[in-house]
Amino acid sequence: MSAFEYRSLDARGKVRKGMVEADSARQVRQQLRDKGWVPLEVRETRDRKSGSTLFSSFSRSGRLNTAEQALITRQLSTLIRSGMPVEQALSAVARQAGRPHIERIVLAVRAKVTEGYGLAQSMGEFPRAFPEMYRATVAAGEQSGHLEQVLEQLSEYLENRHDTGRSVMQSLIYPAFIMVFSILIITLMMTYVVPRMVEVFARNEEGLPTLTRVMITVSDFFRDWLWLAVVLIVTGGFAFARAMRSPAFRMRVHQRLARMPVFGKLICTADSSRLASTLGILSRSGVPLVEALAISSQVVGNLAVREAVKKAASKVREGGSLSRALEVSGYFPPMLVQMIASGEASGELDRMLNRAAEYQERELTGVVNTVVGLLGPAMLLVMASLVALIVIAMMQPIMQMNALFGI
Repeated sequence: MSAFEYRSLDARGKVRKGMVEADSARQVRQQLRDKGWVPLEVRETRDRKSGSTLFSSFSRSGRLNTAEQALITRQLSTLIRSGMPVEQALSAVARQAGRPHIERIVLAVRAKVTEGYGLAQSMGEFPRAFPEMYRATVAAGEQSGHLEQVLEQLSEYLENRHDTGRSVMQSLIYPAFIMVFSILIITLMMTYVVPRMVEVFARNEEGLPTLTRVMITVSDFFRDWLWLAVVLIVTGGFAFARAMRSPAFRMRVHQRLARMPVFGKLICTADSSRLASTLGILSRSGVPLVEALAISSQVVGNLAVREAVKKAASKVREGGSLSRALEVSGYFPPMLVQMIASGEASGELDRMLNRAAEYQERELTGVVNTVVGLLGPAMLLVMASLVALIVIAMMQPIMQMNALFGI
């Protein structure tokens, strides 16, 4: 049986959408007619990226975010551990999904499982919902006969990854708000407030203090040419985005980002944490190290760091040491390299990778908290300094006039 999405008219002429399992699209149409509905469209549920069709209105049907992946994985792990067959577990997860696009994906996977395919192979129909690392981990669990344990480890990894990303995003809300608010305040002052305050000094502009003349020039630029600056910034952004489509240009940009003093350390720490976590879970699941490295490179965001991981995989395939290969690149923290070297020497690489991932997560959280904690006060200080500068520039001519008349 396969999963089919349908769109039909009920007896009242209302459009109905949904999903059913059937052997063919003809059977689905017959089921709809038996209910007194007029079938408009019936299509098999697949991921559009894999070359199959979906309704255009189901724009999220092939995607799952990290939180949804973690929830599905945790539910599957619990149900399978209780002794429920995979097919029934998938059916239960679909019923409890609560969101149509999750239900469609899970039922489509269940339909492939009932046809005799493995769980990982069935998930391959939705590569955007279940990435390569996810499918490889599930496949290793199926081969080892410990699918429920592997799913539990995978759910913990996904939950930790989601919690870390959410905490970082929440920490960035306040600095982002301060930055936007500061830009708006400065723009309003330079566009509306300053021009009205300097009207009284317009006739004697040559006798004005230097700071006041500079402020008037900046205000005139904001009032007359701000639109041009916005156009240039937007055009530059589009040009940069178009240039980033070139692999060579994108690689150069990522290399520069990874080498930056503070921001580069943040990028490398985040990628190292994801790499260690993914390698650890794949190694514990029984995936060979070379294959695990190839899969783990896909979770690394920076292309320069990703290329370093691929080169390390080649070195390991040739019989080299993983820790040495990572150390040569210069992108990975020394503590991570040392812990991997210790794991290789003791034969407990998977356990050391897990500990290294936890250490990198703590270090990343500490760096992010420090940067975010400094960014908010720094933005407030910059805004206060600019406002004070504007006030001083406007007050200097008044003070000169008071001194001239002996007030």
